[in-house]
Amino acid sequence: MRECTNANCFVPHVGCDMGHVDLHKCPIWAGNLKPPSKPADVSEEVLLPWSGEALGLADLAFVAGRARPMMVGVVGPQNAGKTTLLASLYLLVGRHGTGLEDRQFAGSFSLAGWEAVSSALRWDPGHPPDFPPHTASRGGRAPGFLHTRFRSPHSLSPADYVFADAPGEWFQRWAVNRDSVEGAGALWLSDHADIFLLVADREALSGETRGAARNAFRLLARRVGDELRGRPVALVWTKSDIDIDDAMEQAVRSAVVDVMPNVAEFSVSIMQGDSVPETSMMKLFQWILKERRPLTRLPQPTAQSDDPLFLFGGAAT
Repeated sequence: MRECTNANCFVPHVGCDMGHVDLHKCPIWAGNLKPPSKPADVSEEVLLPWSGEALGLADLAFVAGRARPMMVGVVGPQNAGKTTLLASLYLLVGRHGTGLEDRQFAGSFSLAGWEAVSSALRWDPGHPPDFPPHTASRGGRAPGFLHTRFRSPHSLSPADYVFADAPGEWFQRWAVNRDSVEGAGALWLSDHADIFLLVADREALSGETRGAARNAFRLLARRVGDELRGRPVALVWTKSDIDIDDAMEQAVRSAVVDVMPNVAEFSVSIMQGDSVPETSMMKLFQWILKERRPLTRLPQPTAQSDDPLFLFGGAAT
């Protein structure tokens, strides 16, 4: 499939920037293609500024038109369960809500994107739940974004959250070299995320390559700590049903706590053929929704004049 000539369009990975489902009806995408022979069906046109798929950078401007959304960066190595974690959170909200009075679900601009990552976890006739497919590294400079909106019954202002779904290869390269071209997407996320979920894969930490997995995670934890700048971070142990050596677990935990002493810690697990465990997931989800971005503190203004009438920020003598 050819790339779109619009620099702000992320077809085919995200969706048409102009909202067209049928790309042959997009004047930029179609180019020199012949128009369809059948009469245009108005019902197929998308008249909204979003398609329901995972959002791209161009869509973030639309989401942030009212207020800046809280961006949740899910950081972890390849095959650590990051996409499965997001899919589980989505299914949990659909089943029980958030459990918080001031964070009631109020819609999403990427419901089709949420369904795409969570469909594998649903029961279908003849197809028991399975894990979502691996998030491929597309060489992009920003991840795909999944949007949710929450509202308090006592407030007219909703709160928007954007969850970033990025491939683990980005973070592995970014951990080794902050300015790596292959890790540009991870660098973008580290600059813009408001909350970090640092995912530790217990399966990798208990396998034959557990030493390499531990060293790679240490590098990643150190990189996140260097880029954190006071933002909230949680250590999320995935596949927590798998036992690992106590010394290995303590080494991984110490690698995080040494550089991020205020880290929160959660353990979650999604077992194939089983339903989403609710208690541990709900605790993690509520922690995400309760956290706030650090306040920006402006420097104390200094006096611009010795005249007491115009003295601002200093004490008159």
